[in-house]
This record gives sequence, structure tokens and C-alpha cells, in this order.
Amino acid sequence: MGTHDRGSNSTRGENDVLKGKNAVVTGSTSGIGLGIAEGFAKEGINLVLNGFGDAAEIEKIRAGLASKFGVKVIYDGADMSKPDQIEAMMRRAAKELGGVDILVNNAGIQHVSPVEEFPTAKWDAIIAINLSSAFHATRMAVPYMKSKRWGRIINVASAHALVASPFKSAYVASKHGIMGFTKTIALEVAEKGITCNAICPGYVLTPLVEQQIPDTAKARGITEEQVKRDVLLAAQPTKQFVTVEQVAGTAVFLCSDAAASITGTNISVEGGWTAH
Repeated sequence: MGTHDRGSNSTRGENDVLKGKNAVVTGSTSGIGLGIAEGFAKEGINLVLNGFGDAAEIEKIRAGLASKFGVKVIYDGADMSKPDQIEAMMRRAAKELGGVDILVNNAGIQHVSPVEEFPTAKWDAIIAINLSSAFHATRMAVPYMKSKRWGRIINVASAHALVASPFKSAYVASKHGIMGFTKTIALEVAEKGITCNAICPGYVLTPLVEQQIPDTAKARGITEEQVKRDVLLAAQPTKQFVTVEQVAGTAVFLCSDAAASITGTNISVEGGWTAH
């Protein structure tokens, strides 16, 4: 079946295997998560959007994706630091869409501070949202995937899942944890037609990255422009920010049949950062 068989939807992609599948993408009201959601919708994948933001803006995004790509899109505002809300979101996704075939654990927050000054509440929140939420969503998603003998779990990690930077102890710890979690789940479901991988982006110019620039400038005693060139992009040999579209394209690839033997690993999308 070619794209001409899909009505006027010339915006759709070519992965017929993905058409009609259902995906939950956490933290998908902006940034990388929204980019992945858009990439999935283009392939005919029904969606659960999740995240915080202005209600009217989120509804505009939800309705826009549904109408542009002819897919079902629901929004759930579950707080990723609350296990009961994550469970409720996953149950709702199963009930309203019929099951979750693809899970993207993308929700994440950041805080930049020397360890001796690091607020303990921030540490707890970062571990809860960046790491524990992936556990809670995954444990809810796996039974259905096993029953279908097909599933894709994608954890949006970071180059900081592989290397470290100073003043980001909680974030780096959470992302290293996600990498270990990815490998473990991949081994558990390896014979069930399910893959579990991590995408490790470098610096993508998203709201999350932009908001840490002033804090990093303050912590290091330099200007914000110096933070961009000499701190953020110092580690990326390309000296280019990664784009949301590049990360989204990687997520779509990991869901394809071509990626069926890729599991328990990471795909680095970071301009050569970890080649050092």
C-alpha cells in the first residue's frame, strides 16, 4: 500500500507496519516529546499526549495532530512524579485506544547546582520524573505488548546517560539509571517481539535547555552566550544543536521492522559528543 491509498494524507510516512498502532509519549506537549508525537502521527500512529502547559495550547496541538494526520489523539495530564497518576494514564490509554503498542518515556526535568548546594527536593523530583516514571509506565505497558508479541519501548535518555558534566548530579544519575533500566527490560522481553532502546540526544534547543542557560552562566560565572558556545556546544564537535526532528526520526526508525534486532542499546544523536 502506497501513500496514495491513504486519501489526501500525503503528509503520512511509509511505515505501513506502524499505521493504526497506539503510542504513549510522556512529556509530549513541547520539545522533543512533541516532535516524536508529530513524527508518530505522520506514520498513522494514534497518540496519548502527556505533559504540562496551557490548556488551550495543548488542545490546539491535540486537535491539530488529529485532523492533519487522521489519527486519534487524546491528552492526559498525569503528573510523572505521581505513580498513581501514571497508572491511571496507562489504563486510560489501554481503554480508549485498545492497548499501548509503543511507549516513549520522555518526560524530564533538570536542575543545575553544585552538589553541596543541590536542593534535596529537586534531587527527589528529578529521580522521580526522569527515572521512576519510566519504570511505572513500562510495567503497565509490557503485559499488552507481550500479548501482541510486538512492542516498542523507547527511553529518551541523553548523552548524559553515557558521560557526565559538573553541577548536574541528579540529571546525570537519572539518565545513567535509565540506560541500565533500558538494558534490563530489553533482556526481559527479548523473546516476546518487544524491543527496548534508549535515544541519547546531545543538546537540543528546547525550552528545557534554554531555561538552564542562565543557571549555568551563574554557576560558572560566565555570560549566557559563552554558555551556548563554550559549555553546551563545547562537547558537540559539530558545534550544532541537535534538532527535534532528528530525534523524532530516530524514534520512528526504532519502531520500524528494520530496527527489530536493535534492542538493549542506545542510539546517540549528539554530534559526536561521546566520540571524545
